[in-house]
Amino acid sequence: MTDNLTVSVLGTGIMGAAMARNLARAGHTVRAWNRTRAKAEPLAADGVHVADTPAEAVQGADVVLTMLHDGAAVLEVMREAAPALRTGADWVQSTTAGIEATGELAGFARDHGLVFYDAPVLGTRRPAEAGQLTVLAAGPAEDRDTVSLVFDAVGARTVWTGEDGTTGSASRLKLVANSWVLAVTAAAGEALALAKGLGVDPQAFFDLIAGGPLDMGYLHAKTDLVLNDRLSPASFAVTTAEKDARLIVRAGEQHGVRLDVATASAERLARAAAQGHGDEDMAASYFASFDEGDR
Repeated sequence: MTDNLTVSVLGTGIMGAAMARNLARAGHTVRAWNRTRAKAEPLAADGVHVADTPAEAVQGADVVLTMLHDGAAVLEVMREAAPALRTGADWVQSTTAGIEATGELAGFARDHGLVFYDAPVLGTRRPAEAGQLTVLAAGPAEDRDTVSLVFDAVGARTVWTGEDGTTGSASRLKLVANSWVLAVTAAAGEALALAKGLGVDPQAFFDLIAGGPLDMGYLHAKTDLVLNDRLSPASFAVTTAEKDARLIVRAGEQHGVRLDVATASAERLARAAAQGHGDEDMAASYFASFDEGDR
């Protein structure tokens, strides 16, 4: 193993593009692909080779990193890449795909001789761009020195959850963490909406809780996006958050856990998307508290 890898990044949206840039800055050879090529082309200025197809992107790769919308998209793209995958290559699967899909993807890895790492990340646009993500990872110990070079380039911290990526232990932890993120985001939006409806100055609320156990930086960060019309570009888009909320609800159902807040969050996010906020930051779920003409 050398310290310079050839890494294929499949999916160059908000997170994937930032990860590809940081991998290139760390000295790795990076080959990137995105279904909408225009979204990947700016990476060429950072020394990233932009491929026309998934198969071209993974040709000769030591590590394949997937950061796509959901598990179905990952499986489709990896099937397109299959003819060019190198047996024994490491697959870092960072898409938030949920528990069921992770099992399916692990099966694909096994069938194609890939070393599978379940490796979702915590963080949004800014930490991704700064290489400050938290990587949640599960996978075989023998190749950790290789994939850790990737994790170190994109993240500030790696939390190992196990040695068998096929069990989805990292993805399970990611769903728990995202359930908290979504709950706090929904609560922040509803508090702001109620303040508007009751004619309460939001600052009076912030002053009331300032410095106490109910205060938190995340509340201020998300409400600031709404109050100052800074919902674009999104750090974590409404449509992506809705997808994650539904994965969380599904995981709960399958394990005998009823998640009322996550269910309501999914519906709020769906309403916000229907109102035209799908590409905005998930803080735009605030608008779901109002009919379109009342906000």
